[in-house]
Amino acid sequence: MKKVVIIGSGIAGIASAIRLQNKGYRVQVLEKNSYPGGKITQLTGNGFRFDAGPSLFTMPNLVNELFEICGKKASDYFNYDRLNILCNYFYEDGTKISANSDIPTFAKEISQKTSDSAESVKTHLEKSAFIYRATEEQFLNKSLHKISSFLSFSTLVSIFKLPFLKIFSSMNQVNEKAFKDSKTIRIFNRYATYNGSNPYKAPGILNIIPHLEFGLGAYLPKGGMHEITNSLVQLAKEIGVEFHFNTEVNAIKTIDNLAKSVQTKSDNYKADIVICNADIHTVYEKLLPSVKRLKKVDAQERSSSALIFYWGIGKEFPELEVHNIMFTEDYKTEFKHLFESKDIYKDPTIYINITSKHLKGDAPKGKENWFVMINVPSIYDQDWDQMIAKAKENILIKISKILGEDIESLIEFEEQLTPQLIQDKTNSYKGSLYGTSSNNKFSAFLRHKNFSSDYKNLFFCGGSVHPGGGIPLALSSAKIIDKLIK
Repeated sequence: MKKVVIIGSGIAGIASAIRLQNKGYRVQVLEKNSYPGGKITQLTGNGFRFDAGPSLFTMPNLVNELFEICGKKASDYFNYDRLNILCNYFYEDGTKISANSDIPTFAKEISQKTSDSAESVKTHLEKSAFIYRATEEQFLNKSLHKISSFLSFSTLVSIFKLPFLKIFSSMNQVNEKAFKDSKTIRIFNRYATYNGSNPYKAPGILNIIPHLEFGLGAYLPKGGMHEITNSLVQLAKEIGVEFHFNTEVNAIKTIDNLAKSVQTKSDNYKADIVICNADIHTVYEKLLPSVKRLKKVDAQERSSSALIFYWGIGKEFPELEVHNIMFTEDYKTEFKHLFESKDIYKDPTIYINITSKHLKGDAPKGKENWFVMINVPSIYDQDWDQMIAKAKENILIKISKILGEDIESLIEFEEQLTPQLIQDKTNSYKGSLYGTSSNNKFSAFLRHKNFSSDYKNLFFCGGSVHPGGGIPLALSSAKIIDKLIK
């Protein structure tokens, strides 16, 4: 039986393990932490439970099919509910817009709360669906770095549609043509942050992202996002995947054009195939040193990072939903601070995730578990202690003003996640959440490929390689590798 060694047990590593074990390989997963899941983890304290990482779940079919290919019924392991309200949006002037998953209802809400028409919203979301249909097969399900991927009818169709995909316009330029009200534009510009990018630079093709929510649906797993990890690890173990935790990889050993083994401090794991679910920078810096490859990777702009406060709040707020956004008034300036000044804007846009709205066991009765996040730059020798302290102060002032309540006095539990901790826990270079940003019109083609040009049995998955960051794209990277391995 041929052996596969997978470095890292992030969601893409687990998915790759399931796919290859199911094909008949013997799969071993090496994880430096004491737990699986990478960024998809949880924390608890004082009766509160928090999803510590990703908080939005879309495209559940990519999880379900991992059970199905193993002959299992997904619902025996993993269940979720579709959210009726995708997000509540709050503005400084007191306006609140509730984004219903039903497009006509949401469009009507926009027409009542802004100067934009319901038809403009419907048209924009129809275009988002068009981009998805035009690019899904070519850009999400295939390697962009194999000639064979371009020798198909679907590729020809995608190329024909390129002028309609807005690659040469920024996301903001497309949205400003579609809408005239700043409130609506900010809602749709926000989707650039789903892969750590700047809507004023990222290509308009990223307007595909709204379709993932409005067209395909946003969901909340029963038990929280961490149940994605738990259920897939359970499946992997049942079909024979071996997990080795507290096992940090030091090097990938090669001979000629083959990766022959994976070395840890205490052992050497021989392999016929090696798959890296590690940040691609870390691979070329520590596991497979290559100055040439490292320079090429580091030449690309890093994505944004995150500053997260996990707050146990001693009160319930009925005006809040599972997902909430409190917008800055000057979105463009906020992104200039993120990507140019490399600091945190004084009036940041705040995201609040509250799973206890649906998962009652996530907070004591009458209380809520707040996951409070702002986008921040990745690490560039800033004074993070000072920046974090000031950001917390500004966050509390902003939320308290919008909700009309002294939020600091309601905090019963607190933990935080910083860019430095993200880097330390997940080896994400400079704490960037998604590897490289998508601020270049050719970013889809510049992102690192899923296979090695130097070693024919070495493959790469996860958020720092094609097709990108976030749960759906990380799962797609595992699916692409599955197709690449004959």
